[in-house]
Amino acid sequence: MRAVVQNDKCRARVARTAAGSTAVALAAAVLLSGCAGSPEPATGQHGPARPPDPRARQAGEHTRLVAAAQRWGLDHAPLTPPAPPAKKPTITPRDGFEVDGQEEEDLPPVFTTVPTRQKVVFLTIDDGADKDPAFLRMMSELKIPYTAFLSNYLVEDDYGYFRRMQAQGVTLNNHTLTHPYLPGLSYEEQRDEICGMQAIMKKQFGKAPTVFRPPYGNYNGDTLRAAKECGIKYAPIWDEEVFVDHWEYRDWDRSLHPGDIVLTHFRGRDDWNGTMVDDMRRFLNKVTREGYAVARLEDYL
Repeated sequence: MRAVVQNDKCRARVARTAAGSTAVALAAAVLLSGCAGSPEPATGQHGPARPPDPRARQAGEHTRLVAAAQRWGLDHAPLTPPAPPAKKPTITPRDGFEVDGQEEEDLPPVFTTVPTRQKVVFLTIDDGADKDPAFLRMMSELKIPYTAFLSNYLVEDDYGYFRRMQAQGVTLNNHTLTHPYLPGLSYEEQRDEICGMQAIMKKQFGKAPTVFRPPYGNYNGDTLRAAKECGIKYAPIWDEEVFVDHWEYRDWDRSLHPGDIVLTHFRGRDDWNGTMVDDMRRFLNKVTREGYAVARLEDYL
């Protein structure tokens, strides 16, 4: 009650000050701002106000994810991946995928699976022909990480699309200038394809990547030597490939494994009987149904 009376007296005093002239109105406003004083912390039976409950925040995020999954026609909300490993796994070439001089020259390893016991897979998307804005919205709303491998002849007509992708946290990697069959080229020609794309990516996207995928998954010793000279450290290919209407498998058991790298392409109705959104719906429904989350490849390299 005392505070209310004091504030009323303060406001009356300010009113008298402001009535003098327009010139003192600013001073009156300053006086008025101090009338109420500093608010006291909320106390009483329940004590000070509590900080937000992280569990409530997580529940809200899950609710939003469920709603996004329904909007995009998924069977279930995607699973949330675990935190990135504190210690990155050691990446070595897949057995049978080495080249002569692999270990002695410390050449970039070619691998199809990242060593991990966690039920995660890694989504990688090649080339860059189709530039569907709905795909960007879908992946952003669903919070799905993925890695893009770009070929310049397919992306040069709209670098801005991939800059928007990059702004959403997607890593853009090297897939050569013109997507050739690299083993059919000389060492110098392969180096030009890889280093040339490095230069374009640095200019267009601000950074030359350290990850490279040979077109078609084909390579030889010169490919990996040229890649190393161009600043490449890793050369992942894939264990499974998803299309709009089916999956293809590298291994005999035709199943997903922890740490598998999954390939698809930036393609739409011009090439497939469906869109990138349709493709991602098939991918996400399968991996979620089998208990896998989609993790970010670069977090494990």
